[in-house]
Amino acid sequence: MRTLFSFLFGIVFLLVFFGTPWAASEQAMKLRTRSDLSEFTPPAAFLNGNFVADEVEPAYIFGKVSDFVKTRSCPAAWLIDGGERDRLQKQGQQSGPFEYTLYLEEDCPDKIVHYVFIDRSQADSAQWMEWRKQFHKSKADMLYSAVKADLEKAAQNGVGVAGELRFVEINGDLSVKRPEDYLTADLKTKPIYDLKQGKAVAQ
Repeated sequence: MRTLFSFLFGIVFLLVFFGTPWAASEQAMKLRTRSDLSEFTPPAAFLNGNFVADEVEPAYIFGKVSDFVKTRSCPAAWLIDGGERDRLQKQGQQSGPFEYTLYLEEDCPDKIVHYVFIDRSQADSAQWMEWRKQFHKSKADMLYSAVKADLEKAAQNGVGVAGELRFVEINGDLSVKRPEDYLTADLKTKPIYDLKQGKAVAQ
């Protein structure tokens, strides 16, 4: 009897101290089902790295991805779609740089926001450019040479990039705002580095 009491007391203590487990809302689950999304644990290299919020013409580098997650006011969870999960499993048997898409879900009472990230933590700037050439062929140098130079300078200054916020979706619909504008204007997220000026942003 005493053992049972101690066990039950322990369960109550954990619930009070740590809180009850969070469960995704009904709307969040509907969007997960619609897009074949399931929970995912991103690698530390991505979470602990900085990120940009524009593929072609980023003006800023923002801080660590993990710090951005901490600033979300609603419960957040990392997700990945079934196709990307399959690609990741196949990539484990191959070598070389690799990019994939993952979702940061912010589950608020009035809306579900998906921050659609690209994990590019496996590639340096040269490998990142080679990855672009897979999709843009001969146009890659024209599209990305300027940003490549800016990112290389930032890396030399100790501010590397491991991720990119590619899209923002609200309630399943793509936001018309550039992700960088959404961060700075709507969320008031402060960047840590100005790519155009080539220096850290005063905090």
